Amino acid sequence: MKEFDVIVIGSGPGGYVAAVRAGMLGLKTALVEKDPFLGGTCLHRGCIPTKALLHTAYLYDEFKHASDHGLKTGPVTVDFPKVHSRKTAIVNKLAKGIEYLMKKRKIEVLTGTGSLIDPTTVRIKGKDGDEIIKGRHLIIATGSTPADLPHIQVDQKTVLDSDGILTLQTIPKSMVVVGAGAVGVEFASIFNSFGSDVTVVELLPRAVPLEDEEISAALEKIFAKRGIKAMTSSQVRTLDLSGGGAKLAVEGKGKTTELLVEKVLLSVGRRPLTRGIGLEAAGVSLDGKGYVVVNEFMQTSVASIYAIGDVVRTPWLAHVASAEGILAVDHIGGKPAHPIDYKKIPACTYCRPEVASVGLTEKAAREAGYEVAVGRFPFSAIGKAMILGETDGFVKIVSEAKYGEVLGVHIIGPKATELIAEACMGLRLETTVEEIFRTVHAHPTLSEAMLEAAHSVYGEAIHV
Repeated sequence: MKEFDVIVIGSGPGGYVAAVRAGMLGLKTALVEKDPFLGGTCLHRGCIPTKALLHTAYLYDEFKHASDHGLKTGPVTVDFPKVHSRKTAIVNKLAKGIEYLMKKRKIEVLTGTGSLIDPTTVRIKGKDGDEIIKGRHLIIATGSTPADLPHIQVDQKTVLDSDGILTLQTIPKSMVVVGAGAVGVEFASIFNSFGSDVTVVELLPRAVPLEDEEISAALEKIFAKRGIKAMTSSQVRTLDLSGGGAKLAVEGKGKTTELLVEKVLLSVGRRPLTRGIGLEAAGVSLDGKGYVVVNEFMQTSVASIYAIGDVVRTPWLAHVASAEGILAVDHIGGKPAHPIDYKKIPACTYCRPEVASVGLTEKAAREAGYEVAVGRFPFSAIGKAMILGETDGFVKIVSEAKYGEVLGVHIIGPKATELIAEACMGLRLETTVEEIFRTVHAHPTLSEAMLEAAHSVYGEAIHV
């Protein structure tokens, strides 16, 4: 029986990063993966393929408006199979990169479905039979799968989830997206760009409901300008697939609307993959929703077992899983282990325009008892945004009024997911509004919007 210092179950951005970190610390490590490829949902069915499609959709939008830049082009069309092949090539290259990292760090990759027999023993069900291995420490990184609704059954033909929609070979003429979180609005943006008539249905009162209220309102307004219809405070009551497409009855705001579409995307969140892998048998505690209960070092109720990523009740974000993987391994290896401050985790949505945030929303800051001062600055007054032809959106800074500490930053607009890094560092260092506007920002850049928003907190923005 093979024995290891660390066994990681699951090779997503939490699992493979944990394995790499363990290898770096000289720990004998095994990585167990049920799929024949490494990288998990993020690489193969989530972050990477989705963002590849978003980039292609962005370029298509740009080509359609080439004449605005003085460029003469012929008719631009979408070769959807080629779009998919490019996406797949990117995914495969990154997967091979993970394989290289495993070899570099001398990590043994074992293919099969891993389950716990006891706190130190794992059974791997592979195509050639079972294998039993032992580890002094186990890390559960099995991830999550798309959630569904009782009255909306995914068939991956007419009703798709975020996995199935990545395999569509044709662009649908019309689509309803159920759920206006990050996944929903990203796919709404993609298929709107490609020419689909898209309607988004959201149960809560606003799109991207975890974001600042002003950001949500701005995104809905910009989506409407693009032709994406957002039905908030609404829910699908019935779904009829008997007519060849999908007929939905959507109830909201005192009325029922009937929608006839070619495809339905169900994007109502995810559920952890914790059932049937032996956690209960090993004595690992789960909460009522099936998430693994962990302490600040990602350690479960069984001291030798850790859990990271989507199986714990922390944000469903690849970068969170990776940070948790490093934290868990550092704790196992006796290195200084610094618990994660989840209040300072960046959230990024890659629709067009992009949305990004870190820290407290204005509402949350006020509810926490802060006296709040807010600054905003529009991209429409930024020279680089004009050059790019992307002037929708703004930067919003939420700060504590007395001392000027930055509590949160919220961005909607061009390259928001890149610009948020400055704010992440700022919150990490407990920066103040004055420290931001005393920092000279290069011109012409989009980052000047951050500078001007900081000035705006005190009513001193230069270019408005």
